[in-house]
Amino acid sequence: MLIEHRSEQPAVHSDAYVAPTAVVSGNVTIAAGARVLHGAVLSAEDGSIHIGVNTVIMENALVRGRSGHNVSIGDSVMVGPHAHVNGAAVGDEAFIATGASLFPGSVVGEGAEVRINAVVQVNTTLAAGEVVPIGWVAVGNPAQLFSPDRHDEIWAVQSTLDFTGTVYGAATSMREIMKGQSDFYGAHRDDREV
Repeated sequence: MLIEHRSEQPAVHSDAYVAPTAVVSGNVTIAAGARVLHGAVLSAEDGSIHIGVNTVIMENALVRGRSGHNVSIGDSVMVGPHAHVNGAAVGDEAFIATGASLFPGSVVGEGAEVRINAVVQVNTTLAAGEVVPIGWVAVGNPAQLFSPDRHDEIWAVQSTLDFTGTVYGAATSMREIMKGQSDFYGAHRDDREV
């Protein structure tokens, strides 16, 4: 389903495929040979999303672009089922496995792999060809890799990367954050199918 959001319509190349149960909303460009499979959601909120040539977005993946955190997914990239790509840049020939999460401001270099349920944290840069092992966390610029049981070490790096400011702006309390999120996503009330 193609949705006009914030007066922006998706642009899908004639050689691309979007499954009938996928949702592509807003300023989204999908290149030739790209495939967006069932249940995937590509939502350009107030930013943009670009999907490269021969890239496949698997079932139930979420790709979200926001102002200041557009999404760019290069050519020949696999984004696995249930993956979450939010405000990230992904280089050509990268592999984003099932359940992987990329947070705003993150960069995944060409040919890099983010394996099953791995995380690339906010404002983190993963070098070309680098691998984040299954369930591990990449954090920092350049990325440092940690197993998930090393929470204190992850937090020591992550706390310097301004997660709350990057993702939610200046809000400081959960009440402020959620009021802002409610207002922001309320713009979907004006969406229309194209």
